[in-house]
Amino acid sequence: MADQGSSPWDQWLGRETVAQDQMDAALARRWCATFDLPSPNGSTMPQGIHFCLCAPEAPTASLGIDGHPARDDSTDSFFPPVPLPRRMWASSSIEFTAPITLGAQINRTSRIASISEKHGSSGKLAFVDVEHVTTADGQEAVRETQTLVYRDAVAADAPLSPPMHGEGAFDPSGWDSHQTITPSETLLFRFSALTFNTHRIHYDAPYASAEERYRGLVVHGPLMASLLLQMAARQIGQNRLTQFAFRAVSPAIAGEKLNLAMRHDGDAIELGSFASDGRQCVKASAIV
Repeated sequence: MADQGSSPWDQWLGRETVAQDQMDAALARRWCATFDLPSPNGSTMPQGIHFCLCAPEAPTASLGIDGHPARDDSTDSFFPPVPLPRRMWASSSIEFTAPITLGAQINRTSRIASISEKHGSSGKLAFVDVEHVTTADGQEAVRETQTLVYRDAVAADAPLSPPMHGEGAFDPSGWDSHQTITPSETLLFRFSALTFNTHRIHYDAPYASAEERYRGLVVHGPLMASLLLQMAARQIGQNRLTQFAFRAVSPAIAGEKLNLAMRHDGDAIELGSFASDGRQCVKASAIV
């Protein structure tokens, strides 16, 4: 893909927003219940719980057709009004610098770090990097660079994505740990509620298929990342990771089997989620 030069959205570079929250016991219980985990033993929260802290609080009236907060060219609009309707969480690179504990006061400062426009095989693309710094009781706990991608509208008669399962099969033999789950519509709904994510591709099946041409409800990227973090915690212990990165490769669909896999070489860990035919959905890595 060739870069298309400087972005017309440079005035958004460096724009910041600050949110507050509290790591309370009710939120911890709901997080654990969503993933069928036991209630936390002690005050230290599992890695990944930051995904549901400082969630966006846009009024319902300000949401766009896709369920995300509408973007405009006002000074109140944190995200630039890129005229591409389809938005997805493409990747995240995360540093865990301190555990988040029960009862902690949470602050998150978010800053637009970069904006770029490109042209690929699927049409126009815009990438927005957002730096999030989360503190717990004044101490930095999580530093994350999140990449969002905005894409052109899809034709009404475009093939549904992803393709139906092929003849292949996921082979777990090369992995140290493997788990098969089937993300349900209920799991997607609960994760959307925890993170206050109103993107309709995760709960509105007619919209997902007719407007964005997905074959079903799309499993959230950070939901799969959370499942992979939980797999790592079971294998090496809670709060052992210093770095974790994940990238969306291909959509995972609710109601279909998903393979979670992990292998490690010393302090370096490779993780991934795969459809039943071996198609990779999320690629991830971590450092102990």
